[in-house]
Amino acid sequence: MSEFSGRSAQSPAAEDPDLARARQGDGAAFTRLLAPLRRELHAHCYRMLGSTHDADDALQDGMLRAWRGLARFEGRSSLRSWLYTVVTRTCLDALETRDKRALPVDLGPSSDRAVVSDAPLTDVAWLGPYADAGLAGGPAGPDARYEQREAVELAFVAALQHLPGNQRAALLLFEVLGFTPAEIAATMNTSVASVHSALQRARAIAARRIPSPTQQQTLRKIDDARVREIVADYSSALERGDADALVALLTEDVTWSMPPLPSWYHGLAAVTDFAVRVPLTGCGFWQHVPISANGQPAVAAYLRRDEAAPTYDRWAINVLTLREERIVEITSFIGSEHFEPFGLPVSLT
Repeated sequence: MSEFSGRSAQSPAAEDPDLARARQGDGAAFTRLLAPLRRELHAHCYRMLGSTHDADDALQDGMLRAWRGLARFEGRSSLRSWLYTVVTRTCLDALETRDKRALPVDLGPSSDRAVVSDAPLTDVAWLGPYADAGLAGGPAGPDARYEQREAVELAFVAALQHLPGNQRAALLLFEVLGFTPAEIAATMNTSVASVHSALQRARAIAARRIPSPTQQQTLRKIDDARVREIVADYSSALERGDADALVALLTEDVTWSMPPLPSWYHGLAAVTDFAVRVPLTGCGFWQHVPISANGQPAVAAYLRRDEAAPTYDRWAINVLTLREERIVEITSFIGSEHFEPFGLPVSLT
């Protein structure tokens, strides 16, 4: 496995005494070496695979590969750069046998009216939310185009799903991590010319699918207190069943999707019809916990089916996309399996 320097690399790992210990089979030393890098490596796996659970598996597999191959790491590059090579190849291997991750908007046109009988699609590999706590906010290196939190935003990760694995990896390594085409070629066992070609194609698709400004740029223009107020008002409107209060928070071209349900809604009239007929009156009673997901404001939605139920149970992670001070997109990731990475309780009383 080749090594490279990485323009965003830290000082060479050979300077760390834990490296020698790890090479001699000291698992605790290896764990210490990985600890400061695990968070960003996990985010890279999520960007590549579009699923927190797949990222967990890929990171675990990648670290096992790194442990087994540590004797071949000569320290000419940083350990960080070498580990990115390992996990990138692990993700590329995984992509060979997995479908791309989708959102409802990828499957068909929006619905004009609420689809109250919508059933989950279990044969679709759905994009999932990402618990971003602890992820750094700035760029990974001086030559990176995208900030680390920008590169986990829903629109960014959704756009990546439309790229073949090699283009996805090249774009992330170059634009998010700041590696050179030569370094990327070494990582992917290909030529520099192939890397340039992959980058050209990837950028063209990304330019069409990634909105400008990004959510990070939008959020920086809104006071943090105002963002919290928007999230609180959204939660309160749903909990009170107040359609007018909810509509006041939305843009005219708002969208609402709910993977794994295939139907989605676009425009204020369609979203309002859905909201009134389903979450505001047709589900039960809501409680919400404000969180951050995919670098965006979000809430964890807990549902109590009827007044006799003793608890509010996990239902969905609702990720909000803002334009100026209104909500332009709501993505409700339905499923209790999404809650654990956020460290959220099983139920609320």
